[in-house]
Amino acid sequence: MQASGFLPILKRIDQSKIFQGFVIFVIVVSALSIGAHTYQLPLWLEKSLYILDFAITGFFLFELVIRYMASDSNKAFFSKGWNIFDTVIVIGSLLPVGGSTILLARLLRIFRVLRLVSMVPELRMLINALIKAIPRMAYIGLLMFVIFYIYGAMGSMFFAEINDFLWGDVSIAMLTLFRVSTFESWTSIMYETMEVYPLSWIYYLTFIFLTTFTFLNMMVGAVLDVMSEETQLMREQKQAAFEKQQAEAGIVVEPKPAVATEADIVKLNAKIDELTELLKAQQK
Repeated sequence: MQASGFLPILKRIDQSKIFQGFVIFVIVVSALSIGAHTYQLPLWLEKSLYILDFAITGFFLFELVIRYMASDSNKAFFSKGWNIFDTVIVIGSLLPVGGSTILLARLLRIFRVLRLVSMVPELRMLINALIKAIPRMAYIGLLMFVIFYIYGAMGSMFFAEINDFLWGDVSIAMLTLFRVSTFESWTSIMYETMEVYPLSWIYYLTFIFLTTFTFLNMMVGAVLDVMSEETQLMREQKQAAFEKQQAEAGIVVEPKPAVATEADIVKLNAKIDELTELLKAQQK
């Protein structure tokens, strides 16, 4: 795919912390430029921002070409989802801002801010952990929906006559319960029903305990569990990359000597005593 003579140079440029830091700086400038377009600006500043936008787009294309040429093969480049994401964003930014494509082009320019995620390993780890946690969170969400449905049906049965706007049917009741779970003026809803059903506070407190406290903590636990796995995986990848760089540079790292435990020392002393006794017996 590339000339072998330029491959090490391109890899050094692509992996250079200075180059990566400059890419992050350009991404931040791009985000500020996009935000500036939402204000009423003088004509000269508008033109300057358009020129800056073209320059940023050209730099992103240049950086993507370097990353593509520095990869070992086409498969190695496109096997990484973040590379595909960056390619779509950069190619989309090349669309002319005008005509029927103006909305799509502006949206893709806004999404260029997400390139910051693809450039910072720690942010990539967080996104990967969130994506991998979605299946676990889906089951917790399904259980939450069941609880919402049960409490919504109960609330519609008991409280519809009190306030038809909040408890008229099960769907409206579930929406009201969602408001309760966010603690948005939920006490006013509770006090309204307590005027008719004094013990209705049990209904609200048990619902809040199940949804807000229990299930929310379960979701947080699922995300943290996946994050710990992703952190360990990132450490192993960094270690593997470091060992690969050492191997390419011809640096041989000798393995560290094993540290003897107390049990090993006791066994060694016993073996020495046994050999000493054997030697004494042979001399006699």
